Order: sequence, then structure tokens, then C-alpha cells
Amino acid sequence: MSAMETPTPSTSASSTDPATPVSKLLSSSYRRPSSSRTIYSDRFIPSRSSSNFALFNLPNSNPGASSDDSHSAYTNLLKSALFGPECVGGGNGFQPLTPEKSSSGGRFGSRNGDGSNLLISPPNCNIFKYKTETRKSLHSLSPFGYDDPLPGVSHSPVKAPRKIPRSPYKVLDAPALQDDFYLNLVDWSSNNVLAVGLGTCVYLWHASSSKVVKLCDLGFDDSVCSVGWAQHGTNLAVGTSNGKVQLWDAARCKRVKTLEGHRLRVGSLAWSSSLLSSGSRDKTILQRDLRTPDDYVSKLTGHKSEVCGLKWSYDNRELASGGNDNKLFVWNQHSTQPVLKYCEHTAAVKAIAWSPHLHGLLASGGGTADRCIRFWNTTTNSHLSCMDTGSQVCNLVWSKNVNELVSTHGYSQNQIIVWRYPTMSKLATLTGHTYRVLYLAISPDGQTIVTGAGDETLRFWNVFPSPKSQNTESEIGASSLGRTQIR
Repeated sequence: MSAMETPTPSTSASSTDPATPVSKLLSSSYRRPSSSRTIYSDRFIPSRSSSNFALFNLPNSNPGASSDDSHSAYTNLLKSALFGPECVGGGNGFQPLTPEKSSSGGRFGSRNGDGSNLLISPPNCNIFKYKTETRKSLHSLSPFGYDDPLPGVSHSPVKAPRKIPRSPYKVLDAPALQDDFYLNLVDWSSNNVLAVGLGTCVYLWHASSSKVVKLCDLGFDDSVCSVGWAQHGTNLAVGTSNGKVQLWDAARCKRVKTLEGHRLRVGSLAWSSSLLSSGSRDKTILQRDLRTPDDYVSKLTGHKSEVCGLKWSYDNRELASGGNDNKLFVWNQHSTQPVLKYCEHTAAVKAIAWSPHLHGLLASGGGTADRCIRFWNTTTNSHLSCMDTGSQVCNLVWSKNVNELVSTHGYSQNQIIVWRYPTMSKLATLTGHTYRVLYLAISPDGQTIVTGAGDETLRFWNVFPSPKSQNTESEIGASSLGRTQIR
């Protein structure tokens, strides 16, 4: 509360010549509270007795004055707009009013020095009057009003935290979905088709129609170990337990090619714009150019155990590989030896994800003995940060629309976590799977993820916002609730 001491009231007229209109404005006397009283108020109410109304250059509209009628009407209108209609008219001109004490109630109250209430009536005239209080948005956290904008200060409402549903909107039964940490049996195409390897077969689930198609059956002596869609089009690569890679045209359900070169199972696949990379239990990575008749164009060696994670960067210049030897390697398009080696993980590195937002930003996750998500800058060859998640990290994927990522976990909590980067604050922890969440894929619109586990279910979650709105539902039929079977 601020104290305002009012001046002693004057009982005599001003010594200003009363012959001029301005002197008439300033010669008015007012009743004011005694100077011995101190009024405490939280609202500044100005006294107009000392105001210089000559600055307005408004001649008095005396009815007897010889002036043009149109000029007099304009002057009266201007006075009414400036000072209020009650200030216009009268032979002695107008008197600007200062709010005075009132014994009646009013909106503007204050407390006197002796503790008694002093109520002040609202001002009558517009001049020097504060603007009427307006109700501001409750979302605004700015200390500045909307009428007082500051350069660089945004007054847009603060968005409420995004709500991530804690339950899947759809569950598919996936019989024979293997509980094997080193396999990669789920992938989502740019054409909105989900490929799932179940035992010896590959099934396609069309998200737009929920139609299920059986693509192939490898037979009793083979099994599906990995699936991977080409970046564009309908080509699907299928890695098998016999060390072969089959290339299928999913639109025609026809096998196009069978590629050899590995001696043991092919548990990981990754496409670039022109190459298909395959990682195997035989510790090697084969680079395959489908434009050539050869099975592969180069062999990458360096891992000492099974290669279980493969991801090409978004610019198709770097390939990251993770192995059961706890190593994370980075290769370029032409190298046969890793150009970068990261050995900080203490368990198998299957979870690998390149950031779509920052060039060279790579995330990796370790197995049960490690439990950490680590971030690397491959441009500067530096380790950026580490987050201990408390459980086995099985998969990682970045959101395409916001700077967030999802991790899926195994022992011992079997959870799914949505993280905000770079703070690594948890936005949501999703549960429901009863086995390790070994498989993860993201929809082409970047809003929905699908997770698979040894409990033989696929669960669909809406976790990321759309590029334009955080509340727009995915185009894959999020309203289609319920549990169905993929085969």
C-alpha cells in the first residue's frame, strides 16, 4: 500500500485573470481532505487542480461568444470526448472533477490512517483516468500488460503440457512373436503398412484399413529374424535364420531377389537411399547395392560378436552399428573399418537412433548390465551425456515432429518412456506389456508408435504431436479401438 498525502484545500480563487477561458479552468476550488490526514491507497488518483488545461487549447464555448456555430459544435464535441458530457456547457465553462470522499460504497476503497475505511467514488471525467481494468488470459505469465508491449516479449498464451494417453488405443495379437533381444521383427513403411515377422511367416497390416495380408512363409527349416522397409516404395527386406536376405515387392506379394553372403542369421537390416545393410551373428555387416547383380559390394568388419543394431543417418552418409560386444561403431559410405568407435556401454547395444533435428546427434542404449541411454556427437566425435534408465534398453526412436524420443525397456520394468531432449525429463511412462518390449516402430506421420513384446501382442500408442497441432489424431485410425489378431 502506498501513502498519498493530499494538499491543503484552497478557499480563495486563483490570482489568474478570470477574463480568459483558461483562467476559469484553473480558478475552480475543490474540497479536499485535510492535510493532517494521510490516505493509504493502492490506487493512484490524480488531483486535477494543478493541471495545465491550456495545453489542450480549447476555447470556452460561451453561448454569448461570437463564434461560428460549426466551430462551437466541434469544440463542445471535443470537450465531451475529452472530459465527459457533464463537463460541457454552462456560462462559466466546465470544471474538471477530482474524485472525492464518499460515505457510500464503491469499487475503489482505501484505508485511512486510523484504520477506518475510506471509499473513493470512480472518476467522472476521462482525462487522466486510468484505463478500465480488463480481464487478461489466465495463460499469460508475463508481468507486463497487453497494453504495454515490450520488444522481444511474446504475449502468446503458454501452452498446457501435452497429455499423452497412458493406454494403447489398439492391441493386436501376434502369435509366435519371438522373445529374442537380438532380433528386429517389426517395421513401419512410408506407405503406412506394418510388417511383422511371426515364426516362419511375414504378415502385413495395412494401418488405413486394418487389413492383414500374409506376405510369405519361409518353411519349416527357416525363420524370420528381421524385417526392414526401403525408405520409399514397397520393397521389404527379410533377414532369415539361414543367413539369407530376401527382397520382396509387398504390393505384388512377390519375391524379387534372394541375397546371400552371411553364414549365420541376419538379425538387423537398414536401408539408405541406395544401399541395403545387413548385420549378422557372423559379426559382419554386408553392404548391398541392389542396382548391381552382386550379392554385396563391401563387407564391414570390426565387431567381435553378433551385430544386433543398424541405423543409417538421415543424410545417408553415416551408418551406426551396435553389437553384443558392447561396442557402438560409426561407418561412412565407403569405409570397411569403423571411423568412430564408442566403447562406454557395458552391455549389448541394440537400441540406436539418429536425431532428425540435429546433424550428427546419435543416441544408443545398452542392455541389462548397462541400462543407459548415451548421446554422441559424431561430427565432433564427443560423448555428450548419459542417462541411467534403470532397466534394459531395447529400442530407441526419435520423434520427427518435436525434439523428443521414446525408449522401450526389458528387465526389469518392461516400460515405455517418452523423453524430452536435451533435458531428458520424462513426459510419460507407459506400461501394459508383461514381457520385454523388444520391438518398436514409428508411423510415417510421426505421431504413433507400435511396440511388440514376448507377450505376443502389438500395442499402438499415440505419443507424439503432429507437425501442425499437438492435438491432431494420427491418420492410421486412432478411433478404431479394441483388440484384434494380426493373423
